[in-house]
Amino acid sequence: MEISTLATYHCLAFVWYFFIAYSITHIKTEERPSEVFLYGGQWKYLTVLNLVLQTVFYGVSFLADVLRLIKKLRCAKCVISSRDLLFSALAFPVSTFVCISFWILYSYNRELVYPKSLDGVIPLWLNHAMHTAVLPFALLEILALPHRYPAKKKGLILLGFVSFLYISWILWIYSVTGEWVYPLFALFSPLGLAAFFAGSLAIIISFYNFGEFLNRMIWGQSKFS
Repeated sequence: MEISTLATYHCLAFVWYFFIAYSITHIKTEERPSEVFLYGGQWKYLTVLNLVLQTVFYGVSFLADVLRLIKKLRCAKCVISSRDLLFSALAFPVSTFVCISFWILYSYNRELVYPKSLDGVIPLWLNHAMHTAVLPFALLEILALPHRYPAKKKGLILLGFVSFLYISWILWIYSVTGEWVYPLFALFSPLGLAAFFAGSLAIIISFYNFGEFLNRMIWGQSKFS
């Protein structure tokens, strides 16, 4: 794909995610179901944090494209390295996890992850923008250009560290409020919850490996932008 085309795509994707993140974080207070938006606000939900992550990623990608267009290759190389690390270790696996885990749990029992009370607050299109469109965007990014994956140890350490931070945030909120971020967690014993978190980490690591596999299958080992 031509650099100018990539720049246009990344700019549009950045604007889209910025708009979605802005929309979900600026729901009027009086419209929020009190049982959903407690301590931590929207910032306790992985879906919302993922929107911010995607906004940052596409902003960095657009910056890399612009630097390449204006021939600032030394700066572009550094930004491209950051872009590829963000995508490989975080943007792709987190988006895939958000989409697949949400819709599996939603299909089983939506009250465990997305209470019906939210239907009157969050329109259907916004729900799909947050939970469905993120996966096609991630797949399109792999198809659009090759990404240099880091050493497996480095990528997994970053993914594991961010996962640990989010789990710690969930547990902190529970310790303060006595309420779980997702009603699903209330179904588990402490041991069961630990097993659930470990299983979720294993799944998101498998998505990291899947992204690396797709990137290698489509672009091979040697072609990188």
